[in-house]
Amino acid sequence: MGNRLVSGKPVTDDKKKATPLAQSGFARSSFDKVAYNKQEYAPSTFTQPEFVASDYVSSATMKETLIGKINIKDATVAVIGLGYVGLPLAVEMAQSGFSVIGVDIDTQVVEGVNLGNSHVGDVPTERLAPLVASGRIRASGEYAAVKDADCISICVPTPLRKTKEPDITCITDAVDRVIPSMGPGKLVVLESTTYPGTTEELIAERLQTECGLKVGETVFVAFSPERVDPGNTKWQTKNTPKVLGGVTPACTEVAKALYSAVVDRVHAVGSAREAETVKLLENTFRAVNIGLVNEFMLMCDRLDIDIWNVIEAASTKPFGYMPFFPGPGIGGHCIPLDPMYMSWKAKAVDFYNRFIELATDINGNMPRFVLAKLADLLNDREKSLKGSRVMILGMAYKANVGDLRESPGLEIYRLLRQKGAWVEFNDPHADSFVSILGNVVQSSPIDGDALSSFDAALLVTDHDAFDYKTIADKSPLILDCRNAFARRGISKENVYKL
Repeated sequence: MGNRLVSGKPVTDDKKKATPLAQSGFARSSFDKVAYNKQEYAPSTFTQPEFVASDYVSSATMKETLIGKINIKDATVAVIGLGYVGLPLAVEMAQSGFSVIGVDIDTQVVEGVNLGNSHVGDVPTERLAPLVASGRIRASGEYAAVKDADCISICVPTPLRKTKEPDITCITDAVDRVIPSMGPGKLVVLESTTYPGTTEELIAERLQTECGLKVGETVFVAFSPERVDPGNTKWQTKNTPKVLGGVTPACTEVAKALYSAVVDRVHAVGSAREAETVKLLENTFRAVNIGLVNEFMLMCDRLDIDIWNVIEAASTKPFGYMPFFPGPGIGGHCIPLDPMYMSWKAKAVDFYNRFIELATDINGNMPRFVLAKLADLLNDREKSLKGSRVMILGMAYKANVGDLRESPGLEIYRLLRQKGAWVEFNDPHADSFVSILGNVVQSSPIDGDALSSFDAALLVTDHDAFDYKTIADKSPLILDCRNAFARRGISKENVYKL
C-alpha cells in the first residue's frame, strides 16, 4: 500500500505489524505451567509525536492514534469502581483535562457522585463538585457506558475467601460486563491488587479469544497497582509515583502516555506480571516486618522489657534500620491480604513461602494476645473478663480514618463478646459497624463520666480526636495497644502498654 504520512512523517506498512504474541511471551493458556517468556523490555523511550485533532482520523496505527488522543486530552476515560481507589483516580483524570465516566454497581454511589457529593474521605466534595458541574465527570451504573471510552481503568475490590485464597470475582465480573462494549483502539488497565498473571489470563486472553482483538496492536492491556494510603494528606494519587507494565511493549507505551498526563512520575517495568508483583512485594515487606516486631514484642513481654523504649532507641541508628511498630493486629485492604495472593500463586509452581505464612500467623493472632493481656490486668484487680464492661477506643484499622476493612478491632470485639464481656466502642470517624451476627453496633459516647462506668478501656486505634488526658483521668484501667498515651507524655498507674 506504500508509505503514508502521519504528522508529516512517513509510516510504512511494516511499522503496523505487531510482534507475534507467541514471540512476546503472551501465547499461553490460563494457569498452565508452560515457561513464561522472561524477556525483559526496558522502560519505554518512545518519543510521543505532537498531534493535532486531524491527525488521529488519518490512517495512523491504532497505538499512535490512541496516544495522540491522550496527548491532546481528547480521550475519554472510564473508571470502573468508584471506591477509595477509583474515585480519587477519576478526579485526577478529570482535573488533568480528560472526560471521565465513572461506573459503579452501587446506585447510591452513582447518585451521590452525579450530585457532586464525595463518599471518599480523600476526595473533598469541594473538589469533586466543580468537575461534575462542568461535565468532566459523570457516573453511571451501566457498564454499557464504557463503549464511549478510549481508556478503561478497573479499580474493583480483591478480597480473600475464608480459605485465604484470592477472590477475584469482582475482576471477572467487571471483565464480563466490559467485553460486550469492547472494540479496537482501546486501552484497558487493571489497578486492583492481584496475583501475577491475572492481567494476561483474565483480561488479555479474553479480549483476544472473545473479541477478536490483537493485544499490542488493536487493543492495549496493562497493569498499574494502586498505591492509595487512606488519610495520607502528603502522598495522594497525583504525587505518588505510578508503576505500570504492559502485556507487550506497545501496551506499556500507551499506558505510560495516559498516566504521564495525570500523575507526576511514572515508572514503567518490563511486563504486567512485574507490575503485579511490585505491589505484592511492597505489602509483603510491611506484613513481614510488622510480624517480626509483633513477635519481638511477645518476647519482650515475657521478659518484662518495654518494647516501645527498645524501638525508640533502635530508631536513633541513622542507617540499616527502619522502625516498625507492634499493635493489636493489621488491617485495611493491603497488608493482611496482598501477601496471601503471592503465596497462593507461588504454590502453583511448588514454592511455599514460609515468611508470609509465619507473618500472617503472628499478625492474625495479635487480637488473642490483646485479650489475654487484658484478662491478666483484670485478674490483678480480682475481676474476670466474663461480665466485665469494656470500652474499645477506635474501631477503624488505622488512625484518623473511618475505614473498618479487616480492622483488628472487629476481631477483638468478637472475641470479647465470645468470652462474655459487655462491650461497647467509640470511634470519632466510624459511627457504626455490622457485627458477625449481622447486627448494627453503634458508637457509644465517652463524654462526661461515661468511661468511669467501664471496668477497662482498650485503645485499639490512636485517633488524634481522642482526649487522651480525660480518658486517662476517667478510666479505671487502660490497655494501650498503640503507645498513644506515652507518646503524648501521659504516664499514669492505670495506663498499661501492650
